[in-house]
Amino acid sequence: MNDAMNAVTRWAACIEYDGTAYHGWQSQPHAASVQDTLETALSRVADRPIRVVCSGRTDTGVHAQGQIVHFDTDADRRARSWLLGTNRYLPDDIAPQWFVPVPETFHARFQATARSYRYWLTDREAPSALWRNRAWHVHHRLDHEAMAAGAVHLLGRDDFSAFRAAGCQAKSPVRDVQQISVIREGDWLRLDIRANAFLHHMVRNIVGTLAVIGRGEADPAWTARLLAGRDRRRAGMTAPAAGLSLRHVSYPPDTDLPGPAVGPAGW
Repeated sequence: MNDAMNAVTRWAACIEYDGTAYHGWQSQPHAASVQDTLETALSRVADRPIRVVCSGRTDTGVHAQGQIVHFDTDADRRARSWLLGTNRYLPDDIAPQWFVPVPETFHARFQATARSYRYWLTDREAPSALWRNRAWHVHHRLDHEAMAAGAVHLLGRDDFSAFRAAGCQAKSPVRDVQQISVIREGDWLRLDIRANAFLHHMVRNIVGTLAVIGRGEADPAWTARLLAGRDRRRAGMTAPAAGLSLRHVSYPPDTDLPGPAVGPAGW
């Protein structure tokens, strides 16, 4: 079939990636990005330029299991052809998990209703060689129960200026945190958080602040006082990027997208 005669189709895709080697998601002129690498592979499969729109940009070193993108093309390809062909042309640290045709009204970013992130820490004495790019190794045993108690104060709709990077370009600092938890698994701590959207470095600043509570240097109610004060300078450090991954992006029920790929326990 002559591709030039085909109608334009909008496709959605779920992208999994290890962000260690990339300067974030967004296309950049002088640095490797996940977006540029993915678009190059898609364009080879389509035999024409492809541009993608993502559900949310991730920073340098941040990973994703469930990044959602959409793109438009008149190239006549089946879902399986997109999947196998794109993965063939990608490095092994980026891997689309599925492709599905979607209505032309679908928008990966603007129709997303929530994003879910996970952050891993390990507080054992020795660092992990295998998880060196997947977790933050801290040198003090952390009180995960105190951290969980501190996290509870972050639930709900509030002004998160205290957890916002100085260079954040969001028009409003108000976000709605719908779920947050801190769970210990042996020498590992897992923070899961879901919100309608996130400010720049918001999750990493929350983790850095909860670590202060975990070390016993502040009480759990400190997070409530930080929220009220809206002063980033008074909160904890920005936790390293390596422990953070975008787990899942939620859409209205009638969108009917597949879920992210199910990985082994821990990822």
